[in-house]
Amino acid sequence: VHSASKMTAANTNAAPKEPIQSVQVFGRKKTATAVAYCKRGHGLIKVNGRPLSIIEPRLLQYKLYEPILLLGKDRFAGVDIRIKVKGGGHVAQVYAIRQAIAKSLVAYYQKYVDEASKQEIKDILINFDRSLLVADPRRCEAKKFGGPGARARYQKSYR
Repeated sequence: VHSASKMTAANTNAAPKEPIQSVQVFGRKKTATAVAYCKRGHGLIKVNGRPLSIIEPRLLQYKLYEPILLLGKDRFAGVDIRIKVKGGGHVAQVYAIRQAIAKSLVAYYQKYVDEASKQEIKDILINFDRSLLVADPRRCEAKKFGGPGARARYQKSYR
């Protein structure tokens, strides 16, 4: 009983800590998974600790910026997004990252901003490209016996 009263006394002296406004969302493409941690901040977007501008392959750089360019920098100005990505190839990772960015902003707006602005963001993203919010369910088909791949069969000869 004595230790419990001591603990409550210590908590009353400290300033009331407000919980960090944050959401954690994932984006997926094939076997690549990108987990985005979105919290209130100053418009910082990092992937595995690096800025978006140095993510390879360079050809798909524009794909990463699509959600930001579509919605405008002002919507991202109030949030920091940190993304960890693993699995898959380079292209699949890029698609997973862009999906994670888009989904994290929608989730953040739903939880901490109003429903109307969340719906507006969602509509813009869906009208442009549905894969920004909805994962692509396609997976690689398994190889079967009697052929070199999933569907192709070995050539048949009669003599």
